Amino acid sequence: MKKVLLFIAAAVVLSGCGLLTQTTGGQFTRVSQYPMMYEEKPLTLLVMPPINNSSNVDAKELLFTSISKPLVEAGYYVISPRLAMDILKAESAYDSELFYEGSLTPFKTVFGADAVVFSVIDTWAKKGFGIETKLSYIIRSAHTGEILFDRSCDLYLDLNQTSNSSSGLLGAVLDLATSALSTALTDHIVAARKANYYIFKDIPRGKYNPDFGIDGDRAAEKKDISATVK
Repeated sequence: MKKVLLFIAAAVVLSGCGLLTQTTGGQFTRVSQYPMMYEEKPLTLLVMPPINNSSNVDAKELLFTSISKPLVEAGYYVISPRLAMDILKAESAYDSELFYEGSLTPFKTVFGADAVVFSVIDTWAKKGFGIETKLSYIIRSAHTGEILFDRSCDLYLDLNQTSNSSSGLLGAVLDLATSALSTALTDHIVAARKANYYIFKDIPRGKYNPDFGIDGDRAAEKKDISATVK
């Protein structure tokens, strides 16, 4: 009888935990998807230069310049990327690959960072009438090395423009030329900003955001997302 009672009690406890980690619709909450963010409550973030596995040599700089803004808006103190870059270069620590899975203690000591933001570019290229990007991000604790936050994004920036003044074969040729010109002139930073918006849209809010500490029960979005935007 005691074993039966213990079993029932355990079932009740587990059921209760499930209520805390999932919404009524069965979707995971932010606190269940990113529990370490709520446990450690990082305040100061250091953004490392992206790891560029694509054939676009400019992709690294394009993405790097746009990562900090959405993190600041989410309520985190982000160390100045330019200042950090100067120090990293001076210390020969510019290559993020060296630290992606390694110790982050130096960043805690030198910068006072609570966590370090890494990003990986797998694809950044013109495709059809737009720009295709495939990116992944992780935020690791500078104190424990644990992964606090991780998401990936397949983003297609649609730059297609439809001409209203032409039709038929000539119209198709003109539309193609217009689209190609648009792609050539459009700053690829737009794609980076869009991707970062989608990635950090779901991040638990930091200390300097009004939702800090009260957004844990909100429904979490998928970790791996795909979107087409204009």
